[in-house]
Amino acid sequence: MARTFSQGDRGPIRSSFSDDPDMLELVQEFVENLPGRVAQLKTAYDSNDRVSLTRLSHQLKGASGGYGFDGVGAAAGRVEASLLALPADSDVASLKRELNELVAMCQRVCV
Repeated sequence: MARTFSQGDRGPIRSSFSDDPDMLELVQEFVENLPGRVAQLKTAYDSNDRVSLTRLSHQLKGASGGYGFDGVGAAAGRVEASLLALPADSDVASLKRELNELVAMCQRVCV
């Protein structure tokens, strides 16, 4: 799978729609709501709530792509795939690296 960002890149992540005036308001709303989504992901992780963490990562995967943040969507997809691959009786602690990568990317998102 091709990554849309380099491992060493830590600069701002901008929407591929950032120059589209018809999408600007929607992208801004997505970016404004992102800290709340991150908080929900962290809460689900801290609570070992696999169901919520899977749902939230799946939703973020789809929404990110729809608003032009394909790299964030790919990172959310990796979290989701890792969750789905875990045995049913496992906790989510093994996903810390993937979740931290996703959270770090979300924190770099801007309009």
